[in-house]
Amino acid sequence: MKKILLMSDTHSFMDEQILKYVKKADEVWHAGDIGSIEVTEKIRKNKPLRAVYGNIDDKDVRIEFHEDIIFVLEGVKVFMTHIGGYPNKYKARVKEIIASSRPNLFICGHSHILKVQFDQEYNLLHLNPGAIGKHGFHKTRTMLRFELDGGQIKNLEIIELGKRN
Repeated sequence: MKKILLMSDTHSFMDEQILKYVKKADEVWHAGDIGSIEVTEKIRKNKPLRAVYGNIDDKDVRIEFHEDIIFVLEGVKVFMTHIGGYPNKYKARVKEIIASSRPNLFICGHSHILKVQFDQEYNLLHLNPGAIGKHGFHKTRTMLRFELDGGQIKNLEIIELGKRN
């Protein structure tokens, strides 16, 4: 079993409130718009990190991370990218990857809107953790926490860290 903390759209922001949750996870996943490599360094000082770059990320972040990652953990196949869309509204590039790789879990960020939705067409769970940073139009800072165990996604929780101001 692995406890996962999923975040996106930090936009260079990291504080002790976020790090408190980082320390409780087995792994941290970041779905892009990291903002600065210092964010990922702070996470990596505490826990293993899997991340993709987003549209605002500079060359340092893009050298360190890929646009997409596909991996299997605890029997769950995961596809993560930053700009992906939603079930029935995936970006064409993302739809092709989903169709060919058949993940159990699809993760993206970008919209700053928290969304958890099951995609019946591709038989996968779609997660967008919203935005945990303080830059953007979102009102509430959000992340997701869940467990992977024996091929299942369990105990999914929404974490709200208050207003973005």
